[in-house]
Amino acid sequence: MQTKPGLTRRAFLGLAAALTASAALPARVWAMTVQAAQALVDRLVGELYDVINSGTGESRMYNDFEALLGRYADMPIIAQSVLGVDWRRASTAQRSAFIDAFAGYISRKYGSRFRDLIGGRIEVNGARAIRNFFEVTSTAHLQGEAPFQVVWLVSDGSGQPKVFNLIIEGINLRTTEAEEVGAMLDRNRGNLDAMIADLRNAS
Repeated sequence: MQTKPGLTRRAFLGLAAALTASAALPARVWAMTVQAAQALVDRLVGELYDVINSGTGESRMYNDFEALLGRYADMPIIAQSVLGVDWRRASTAQRSAFIDAFAGYISRKYGSRFRDLIGGRIEVNGARAIRNFFEVTSTAHLQGEAPFQVVWLVSDGSGQPKVFNLIIEGINLRTTEAEEVGAMLDRNRGNLDAMIADLRNAS
């Protein structure tokens, strides 16, 4: 079980948004186990704090965070969820470009908040199987605040165990970036290529 120093609610919500997704998972029996799901979240928390405490510059930190997302978050599923119904009209090239742009955007946006992750800890408490995925529960202890529950949803539907959603204090955060991307798409009058170009420069 990982217990690491350093967390504020604002920064944790940022991390949560980066790791959430809403796409439905195909119904089948996963090969992974409850223990593997919990171990995944343990490793994620540990590596997150390795990045935070590395002392590297912002640019390197953003790259490290993007690599962390690639290892632990199901970015294609997250991207599909965030784009919503517009995913269906996107070409294969546009989908690939959006996944890449979105991963970079998330890394810049929330990587910049790493300095806020000082002064608290996350304790991973346990895990259980729910239908076709696993629920890993944890408790966030932040300075000056009452502890609160964080639930990580994990699946190996993409071929490897990955986090595909997160729930904090009963609030499903999967819509956070969907709203941001939707607003950006509206500003570009539904033009996917223009939105993706803007996303590459957003933070």
